[in-house]
Amino acid sequence: MKISILGAGSFGTAMACHLSNLGNEVLIWTTNETQALAISHTGHNPFRFQNIHLRKTVTASTSMDEALRFSDRVIVAVPTQAVREVLGKVAALEKGEGHFLNLAKGIEVSSGNLLHGIYEEACPGYTYSTLSGPSHAEEVIAGLPTLTVLASRAGGEAGRWQEIVSGNNFRIYTSEDIIGLEVGGAAKNIYAVAAGIAYAMNLGDNARAALVCRSLAEIMRLGLKMGASPLTLSGLAGAGDLMVTCYSMHSRNFRLGIEIGHGKTLTEAASLLGQVAEGAYTVRAVVENGKKFDVELPLAESVYRVLYKRESPKAILKELMARPLKAEMRFNS
Repeated sequence: MKISILGAGSFGTAMACHLSNLGNEVLIWTTNETQALAISHTGHNPFRFQNIHLRKTVTASTSMDEALRFSDRVIVAVPTQAVREVLGKVAALEKGEGHFLNLAKGIEVSSGNLLHGIYEEACPGYTYSTLSGPSHAEEVIAGLPTLTVLASRAGGEAGRWQEIVSGNNFRIYTSEDIIGLEVGGAAKNIYAVAAGIAYAMNLGDNARAALVCRSLAEIMRLGLKMGASPLTLSGLAGAGDLMVTCYSMHSRNFRLGIEIGHGKTLTEAASLLGQVAEGAYTVRAVVENGKKFDVELPLAESVYRVLYKRESPKAILKELMARPLKAEMRFNS
């Protein structure tokens, strides 16, 4: 079938490659004319995965109208903070309806909204689904085994996307818990920054394992207050995505944290990275949501203090280790 992808970054390119390998025709929308021409005429994305040759069934265009006419099945693969702007371009064309599959993982800083809220406001006529889980684009495009979760509240929609996207070592489970997928996918980026800082500080494997576990506890506390299921957050879209992001050099947020841990400012680290690390933005929204929902988030708040207040990671570590002793969790009698 025909599928449109909005965004020609790493995940958009990887998904285009994957879907074309499954026999689909794919049109990628990008704002860069040079990139669009190169993809269409040479089969190479000059900015992402330059060594990967895309099939002739993958083309690109800078025309949003062309992308939406190509297919009503639309995968949106742009950074979270750009989603509203891109959806505005969609809404301006007044197509009215279609099917969106969101790949972004984050929270809109300006509003504190999860992604489904942005889609509902900007394009209410479209049926919304979202994909999350441990899925580095580098491994998807290489065809390595990847398992993810796809959620939708519309009857049969998640199953239809599951049929379209699954195959060739890419396996999808379905869910109705959109909030769980979005909270898990967004928050894990923050803790990957913390994991990178810990790695740079040579704190050891014990500390990184503890960091991941306590990070999951924070994600679950916030997620429950926002309406997520704890089962979702203990699965691929929660614990799974958190683990891969906190331990892999493919993770932009982990690499950003390493640079921060080596003494770089956020601006310097982001410049070296050359790609969007969602955690640097999401931490601001998560800390605000923590206050809004009265949820204790000491690790997320620590990342915020390091990134935006330039506080010392060593001093914050000492502070965290000196917190009052307590039970790990409470059980109902």
